[in-house]
Amino acid sequence: MLSKTKNSPTFIILLITDKLMAQTTTPKTGTENKPAVAILNDFANAFNAHDVSSILSYMTDDCIFEASAGPDVDGEKFTGKEAVRKAFEEVFKTFPDAHWSNVRHFVSGDRAVSEWTFTGTKKDGSKVEVTGCDLFTFRDGKIAIKNSFRKNRTSKS
Repeated sequence: MLSKTKNSPTFIILLITDKLMAQTTTPKTGTENKPAVAILNDFANAFNAHDVSSILSYMTDDCIFEASAGPDVDGEKFTGKEAVRKAFEEVFKTFPDAHWSNVRHFVSGDRAVSEWTFTGTKKDGSKVEVTGCDLFTFRDGKIAIKNSFRKNRTSKS
């Protein structure tokens, strides 16, 4: 039988649970997420305009871009605006017609997801069309982390 005195383990667990529940935050409503969604829409538009300066204006000075491809298990990481600038410039150099379409955004607190379809043509004429997503972390109204993921399509036989 469980004891319900102040010194019993049950009371202590309930007290701890009550304190933890009091510290949880309430998710933002759709209305409260509108500024972040607007930033993500403008950010996507800047990518489609190949405007690296505009892209970077939405990011923190110490921003991180985690590319979907690279030598590490999690791709390649670029830290700081200058490193991120070079990475984005390389994307546009590799794919002069790079375009992201079918963009959808989801925001919860300081985190967000953007889904998209990427199309581009390399200088050798090879075409790429893949779906992917970016996971974002916001800080002080700007993008602190952009972590990219995309499908890896193989050639049809």
